Formats: sequence, C-alpha cells, structure tokens
Amino acid sequence: MGTYPPSGAPSGPSVGQRIEEAIELIEMELRHAIAYVNDAVVPQVRSESITAMRKLAESLQKLADRMDQPKGPRVG
Repeated sequence: MGTYPPSGAPSGPSVGQRIEEAIELIEMELRHAIAYVNDAVVPQVRSESITAMRKLAESLQKLADRMDQPKGPRVG
C-alpha cells in the first residue's frame, strides 16, 4: 500500500489551507466589488434617475396643461 502524499512529493500547503486562501481572496474581491458599486455605480444611477424623474415631471406638467386648456366648440 502506498502512503499519501506519495513519497518524494513536494509538501506544500494542505488542501484545507489552499481552500482558506481561496476563500480569503474571494472575500477580498467581493469587498472591492461592493465598494466599487457603492462608490461609483450607485451615485451615477441615482443622478440619472433624478434627471429622468425631472424630465418625466416636466412632460406630465405639459400634458396636464394641454388637458386643462379649453377646447373650441364641438360640432356634432
């Protein structure tokens, strides 16, 4: 019967240690991604949403004004 790890195999970090390192790297990348979204994406979306809402409000105001104007006499 052989032994594990095989004789003469380089002894490096264990599988558990490698998994822990990978998890730490993933967590670090997630923190960076979250920070980017919070610092860059959210403010940009908020700004563009506010602009869009203002344009929509202006369009609705114009529509309400047109609906409020008296029409000429109806022929019917």
